[in-house]
Amino acid sequence: MIRVLLADDQALVRAGFRMIIDNQADMTVVAEAADGGDVLEVARRERPDVILMDIRMPGLDGIEATRRLIADGCGAHILMLTTFDLDEYLYEAMRAGASGFLLKTAPPRQLIAAIRDATTGDTLVAPAITRRLVEEFVARPRPDTTIPAALARLTPRELEVLKLMATGLSNAELAQTLFVSETTAKTHVTRILTKLGLRDRVQAVVTAYESGVVRPGNSG
Repeated sequence: MIRVLLADDQALVRAGFRMIIDNQADMTVVAEAADGGDVLEVARRERPDVILMDIRMPGLDGIEATRRLIADGCGAHILMLTTFDLDEYLYEAMRAGASGFLLKTAPPRQLIAAIRDATTGDTLVAPAITRRLVEEFVARPRPDTTIPAALARLTPRELEVLKLMATGLSNAELAQTLFVSETTAKTHVTRILTKLGLRDRVQAVVTAYESGVVRPGNSG
């Protein structure tokens, strides 16, 4: 059973998400929070598998809440909720440790798929915003960015997989592109994340762009 925590300052939004999620046989809403401060307390108590986190909340916003949860060793996968597909804060959310993004206007099937994908790490979510997010924000020069030394530990094959991951390919799509089994593709992804010390595929995309392994318009 996938345990979900809803974090949004709008009660109607939480109610709508709860109705959709609780109607699924393999997931349930274990708690709700109306601001970032509540999220920290509730997450520590309930230990959810997935947190749907509104990116803009009063008091402690979703980005800072995400940053603190990751620093505390929270094992939950955090999906950021946003009303805008070019939200200027999404880039910072990626750097804070968010596992993916979802528009509040997304259809129910996409919400459910995003939650399931977050637990498996199989794919980046919200394809409508992932590519534009990368193009507009991830590639921006950052004065504090350094190329991870761990990149040198990747094999040529793993480097190839990392470049493909940066385009948002799922494990199934990686397997098809590389002419290998899905299990082999997943193994490559797991090894890449382990060698680079990353939580999930979103963080791998951030690393790929910030390190210059891939660049906007040249990631395919």
